[in-house]
Amino acid sequence: MSGNGQPGSSERPTIAAMNRSNRIDDDACYRALCSHDARFDGQFFTAVTSTGIYCRPVCRVRTPRRENCRFFAHAAQAEHAGFRPCLRCRPELAPMDRHWSTEDASAILLQQATLWLDDPQHWLGADGNMGERLAARLGVSDRHLRRVFEDRLGVSPLQYLLTRKLLTAKQLLADTDLPITQIAGASGFASVRRFNAAFLDHYRLNPTQLRRQTTSRDTDEGTAVRLGYRPPYDVTATLAFFRQRLIEGVAFVDDRQRLGLTLRMTIGERSLRGWLLAEFDEARCQLVLRVSDDLREVLPQLIHRVRAALDLDADPGAINAVLHGAFPAGDGLRVPGALDGFELAVRAVLGQQITVAAARTLAQRLVNRFGEPIDTPLAALTQLFPAPEVLARADGDALGELGIVKQRQAAIVALARGVAEQGLVLNGSADVPATLTALKAMPGIGDWTAQYIAMRALRWPDAFPAGDVALHKAMGLQDAKNPAREAEAASRAWKPWRSYAVVRAWSAGRVTQPTGARA
Repeated sequence: MSGNGQPGSSERPTIAAMNRSNRIDDDACYRALCSHDARFDGQFFTAVTSTGIYCRPVCRVRTPRRENCRFFAHAAQAEHAGFRPCLRCRPELAPMDRHWSTEDASAILLQQATLWLDDPQHWLGADGNMGERLAARLGVSDRHLRRVFEDRLGVSPLQYLLTRKLLTAKQLLADTDLPITQIAGASGFASVRRFNAAFLDHYRLNPTQLRRQTTSRDTDEGTAVRLGYRPPYDVTATLAFFRQRLIEGVAFVDDRQRLGLTLRMTIGERSLRGWLLAEFDEARCQLVLRVSDDLREVLPQLIHRVRAALDLDADPGAINAVLHGAFPAGDGLRVPGALDGFELAVRAVLGQQITVAAARTLAQRLVNRFGEPIDTPLAALTQLFPAPEVLARADGDALGELGIVKQRQAAIVALARGVAEQGLVLNGSADVPATLTALKAMPGIGDWTAQYIAMRALRWPDAFPAGDVALHKAMGLQDAKNPAREAEAASRAWKPWRSYAVVRAWSAGRVTQPTGARA
């Protein structure tokens, strides 16, 4: 298995509990800081009072004296306290801190709010009512939402959002040669003047000064950025998952273990087309992402999608604490996602009750018939997956000629119309219960398909396709009277990480412990 670090450190549960309760265990944080262990990356930040700088736990500068350190669970807290991000370890590269709760109402509300605020898609064209918009979406008052943020994080929703915007801008300044005016807009600022003022106020540098202190990585092979993740990460298994399902012309995995993809991104009324190339730097626990020039202006949104698609923000410590006993060989496995939720949903429909290879064949035919050609410098990338608007108008006879049966034809057209009309959202910021209900109301989409879409496109960590035949076999339930019901009951021990349990069961082929013992 690929990955760094050893799971099960005695420090790891302490840090996780610290973040969930919003109580900082300074001594545990300092020991973690001294170890420079990537498993703690993004779990906390260290602010140094003698320098006014805050760093990631993996920062390689000389470890500061204990009495000079303050510890924060989130970058927004450190910046609110007046500290500036380190230019060496670059806090913007750290994986996001995700804690999933199913019982604490305030924690669930905060979790949903931060998921929404972390998505740059929501920053574009936003006015000064972001807090009110978010509160309305969550069904609470603006005042209550602010109270939850203040109680849990010590910052307001807008202060949290400002930190996200500034760190995004900082990454674009460091890693690209995009004009500052374009960076301001891409980072969600309404004007360059507001961007410059916020940057100077928080970082005591104007954007031009920061750019002079960093090195742009733009090359002839596109714009390169680095994205951090926490080990262990089974890179080989993740790329094998994509390789088994790739559509020729749309994606490739090569001998250098690079993943290449074409994609279409719709931003407002604009449709952008391009390609990306992802390569893991396991020694640094980072992903090196190269993006075509056509997509540079939406780099923040693309980074967000890539982090979700490759599950870079997963917290292996929290997940393994629940799943390691049943799946001892799966500590580094992630839930592979998708850059395009619509594509994933269509492929889920095509894969109903057939093998992965057969589903891949149908998807290839669909691309060959309805896809769009694209020119790229990578010989293996020549096609785009069909746009929702195209499949929404697809004729039943044309789909039937590809070997797609009528029930699946209806499901594909319904999905395409839902996305094209912007009524159906298939990404990590979607309302999961509402989206599951909408999906299952469509013709030809049952619980298995909806749960699979939730697991991979909606990035729901607790999705569970209880009717999956391979899952029944792995759980030893294939001969049960009602295997789906028994699988659902047994899976309760794996909450809230059942999506990860499904991937581990598929990989292992057998759950280690008797299912009944955990039900």
